[in-house]
Formats: sequence, structure tokens, C-alpha cells
Amino acid sequence: MMACQDWPEPVIRVQALAESGLTTIPERFIKPKSQRPTNNNNYAPKVNFSQIGHHENTTTTNNNNTNIPVIDMKHIYGGDERRRAETLRLVSEACREWGFFQVVNHGVSHELMKGAREVWREFFQQPLEVKEVYANTPLTYEGYGSRLGVNKGAILDWSDYFFLHHMPCSLRDQAKWPALPTSLRNIISEYGEQVVMLGGRILEILSINLGLREDFLLNAFGGENDLGACLRVNFYPKCPQPDLTLGLSPHSDPGGMTILLPDENVSGLQVRRGEDWITVKPVPNAFIINMGDQIQVLSNAIYKSIEHRVIVNSNKDRVSLAFFYNPRSDIPIQPAKELVTKDRPALYPPMTFDEYRLYIRTRGPSGKAQVESLTSE
Repeated sequence: MMACQDWPEPVIRVQALAESGLTTIPERFIKPKSQRPTNNNNYAPKVNFSQIGHHENTTTTNNNNTNIPVIDMKHIYGGDERRRAETLRLVSEACREWGFFQVVNHGVSHELMKGAREVWREFFQQPLEVKEVYANTPLTYEGYGSRLGVNKGAILDWSDYFFLHHMPCSLRDQAKWPALPTSLRNIISEYGEQVVMLGGRILEILSINLGLREDFLLNAFGGENDLGACLRVNFYPKCPQPDLTLGLSPHSDPGGMTILLPDENVSGLQVRRGEDWITVKPVPNAFIINMGDQIQVLSNAIYKSIEHRVIVNSNKDRVSLAFFYNPRSDIPIQPAKELVTKDRPALYPPMTFDEYRLYIRTRGPSGKAQVESLTSE
């Protein structure tokens, strides 16, 4: 299977469309009725932040509205074994029941989180000709983009993005990172280092909860120097008809695990929960963690990647930073032998992340269809 060298049709910059003053969105962005956001979606209420630290799991239920679990990580390394065991249990429960959770007291500098959001907002406010210098192709996706997948005539999402590689170091080319604002390269380099460390800590927790050696998943990903890590910064311009389109179509993340820094002012991420879509209410200074398809494969579907999507707003732009913590691209990923039994045989054949990613790139977001198509017959 060959990767496409270029997009199948001229690229539409959504931010430029939004800023042109249009009052109706082009037909290319209108989703089928069955896929549009509806008034029946659940909207998560504000979390009672005073509870965090007293109750590490602050799953909130109010008027049948639900928020994803919030996990306080401070007890993982605090020396209190009872509290550590309880936190591990809460993470395990969140992984099995939701596939999504938020983490606080995670060790990443709050100032760095704020700075990372701010420099990317500044980048997207640069003139279009400045951004177009970094225009991407489907070959690597690295750079400034506005569509996922190369199917001609596909219905498009209401978003632009910037995609860049962080690890392995051999793929990190800062010349491909924006030169403006001038502080961006240094801030994002430091941000990436700290988020990679957080990802390693979470992989260790997942390994322990699966009954594996604590370094199992990290080693399966290629080890701390060879794992793959990349950042996609999402920019969702305000939209005159947000009920007709989506910022990002339903999908599960193809990689290992995603560490998302959400917009602190505007909600937009929705997680599928049965037949409902739950709008996630971000907690201040928290990251949103979700399982990707490669964790589903390695855990033999004990942990599952979860379908999610993004809605857009008629009044406000929105920025989020999705950091993808992935296996090295050329290592075959398959269910851990310790998790394969006579009663639960291996559900997936070996496949490298490169092979799987190429498969995804030809199709764009497709719900859970891609990982489910891998299931061994």
C-alpha cells in the first residue's frame, strides 16, 4: 500500500473560511443527519473542584449528566501504599469502563501548559501566508493541515491543525516547526519532554493494572529512547452553523495513548458512552488521557480505545493539543502473551504501527471500524 503524495483536491483552510464572514457553511462540511450534533447529547456539568484531593475519582452525576473520571496522581508516588493501591484501582476502573480519564497533580508544569496553548494560539493568528510555508501532505502529515484522509469528495471537518514529530529524536526536525512566535520551538520542545515523562508514568500504571511487569508496555513501545511521540495542535474556528458539522468526526485514536491538553475556556470533546455522547468538562490544569488502538491490541481488548468526536462553537475559537504517545513504528504489535488464554485467545494478528497508520491515513476518521477490522477470524 502506497501513501499518497498529495491531497486529492485543493485544500480548504477552515480558519480563512470562518474569518471571511460567511453565514452558512459550504456543503462539503455538512454532515449527514445521523452524524450531526443534537440537542439530545449529554452535557457534563461543572466538576466540584473542592472534592479533588478528598475523592480522587470525581466522576460527577447531576441531572443524569456525567463527566469522565478525574484521577489525582499525587498518591502514586507518595509512599502511602493504601492510597497508592486505591489510585491504581481508580485508574483501572476508568480504563475498563471509560477508556478516558483526566489526571491532576501529574507533574507537568502548569505554566508550561499555559504557555504551550498560548504560543499555538499565536501561531494560528499569523497571516495565512506565514502558515502556508508549513503546508503538509498525506505522506507524513507533518506541518499545517486542514484535512485527514485522502478520499476524494469526503465530507470535511471544521478544523485546521499543525502536526509535528517529537520522538524518536531522529524524526524531530525543528526547521519544520513554526518559527513564529519566536518562543514556540523552545516551549514545545520542553513541553514534549515533560509530557513524554508523564506518558511513561501512565504506561507503568497501566502495565501494573494489567498484571504485567511495570516496564512491559514501555518496552513493547520500543523503550524510552525509541518510542514514537507526536503532537497535533487542533484549531477549531467558530462556526456559523455548529449544528450541521463537527470539528473532528467520530474516531478512535490509532496510536498507543493520547495525552490531551484541552482548551481551558471552551468545551468541545465528546466521548461515546453507549448510545450517548458525553461532553467532557475539563478540570483546570488537567490532562485528558485516552486509550488508543495499540493499547487495545496489546491488552487483548481488556482496555479498549473509545470513539470520540469534537463539536464546534458559534461564538468562540478553540485550541487543543493532542500528544500521541505511540509504539515505535516498525515493531509488530500484538496481544501480550500473558493476557492470552484458552478462554481468551489472541484477538489481533501482529501488525506494525507503520502498517496500521498507513491503513488509517487512506481512510480518515471512521469510528471504531479500523481497529475492529483487524480482529482475528
